[in-house]
Amino acid sequence: MNLDHIFKNTQKASQTLGLVAAEKVNAVLLDLAHATVEQTPFLLTENEKDLARMDAADPKYDRLKLTAKRLEDIAQDLRNVASLPTPLGRTLLQKDLPNGLEITKISVPLGVVGIIYEARPNVTFDVFSLCFKTGNACILKGGSDAADSNEAILKIIHQVLAQHQLDTNIVALLPPDRSATEALLQARGYVDVLIPRGSQGLIDMVRQNAKIPVIETGAGIVHTFFDETGNLDKGKAIIANAKTRRVSVCNALDCLLIHQNRLSDLPAIAAPLAEKQVEIYADADAYAALQETYPAELLNPAQEEHFGTEFLALKLAIKTVKDLDHAIEHIAAHSSKHSEAIISEDAAHVAQFLNTVDAAAVFANTSTAFTDGAQFGLGAEIGISTQKLHARGPMGLEELTSYKWVVKGNGQVRA
Repeated sequence: MNLDHIFKNTQKASQTLGLVAAEKVNAVLLDLAHATVEQTPFLLTENEKDLARMDAADPKYDRLKLTAKRLEDIAQDLRNVASLPTPLGRTLLQKDLPNGLEITKISVPLGVVGIIYEARPNVTFDVFSLCFKTGNACILKGGSDAADSNEAILKIIHQVLAQHQLDTNIVALLPPDRSATEALLQARGYVDVLIPRGSQGLIDMVRQNAKIPVIETGAGIVHTFFDETGNLDKGKAIIANAKTRRVSVCNALDCLLIHQNRLSDLPAIAAPLAEKQVEIYADADAYAALQETYPAELLNPAQEEHFGTEFLALKLAIKTVKDLDHAIEHIAAHSSKHSEAIISEDAAHVAQFLNTVDAAAVFANTSTAFTDGAQFGLGAEIGISTQKLHARGPMGLEELTSYKWVVKGNGQVRA
């Protein structure tokens, strides 16, 4: 599939974004928030077409589903992004050299951002708002599962842009088939950076085949360690929230690590999970501790493949560890470097965990559900980066900028 005309139009449109005043950018986002709420019936009707094609038991179903409440939350995220200061044109460094040259390092857009994502129509809103706020054009490649939802969202975005007399080519939606993905992966000279959002399989495919720079986001294999000194009441609430608040998102808990001396508290920790019908895969010690109290139909012996699995469902692995070092060792072997947590009242243990565990976000005595751009005060997010170059963790406005050097002189030449 030849999509060069789309790539060229988007690249050309990106060059006009530097002329759009910050006040106009914010006005567009606020009008889009209003239009999103106002056109909720239309968006839900189109979303229902996608939902009808998917098995409700599929873990992606919840990510695909739009509701009036979720659309209002999306609209609020758009308002939040509009309220944030622009990250563009900031002076990152300034110096005057002995030869009279004035050198300034300033923040600038990345240019054209490509996004490949699965059944997540909210991403269409998030990507546009963050890219537009940062002066970036964007090319969206959603999955076929969300084709009708994404087209409906883009229609509203284009309507708002046209109302403000802006080039609608600053955001493009590619066809939902595989050939469009292949074209985007090869779009050298048109797309400056590519960001995949979705399963580990999607991320691996993009990383292995892209001919343009990639920022990896998405897959979360998340652990929480209940230390020997962990507070039981805190632990019960934190673990239940991290696992059951919303199971289909990447910050949901996948594996509970429990200190061997706290196995007697495991039935109490697991009680809220049983109420939510969480299926547990427990190692031998944890299984024995739960056998008399946890519903038999929800309790299974763990196999090795359960450790290191992103479940995206009401499923949880439990591993017994002998100490903090053992917990950190297990995390290092199975983590996707997304989000990891400790529940402990020992300050030294907390410090060791936070300073040693290699992940984009590490938590002490709180839920990994907080790994989220909006929760971190970034407005919306374009994804959770699990790599280390350029961006790490929730990617908000700042992470969608680069910088350039501005050098001013008065006739100087180099000897």
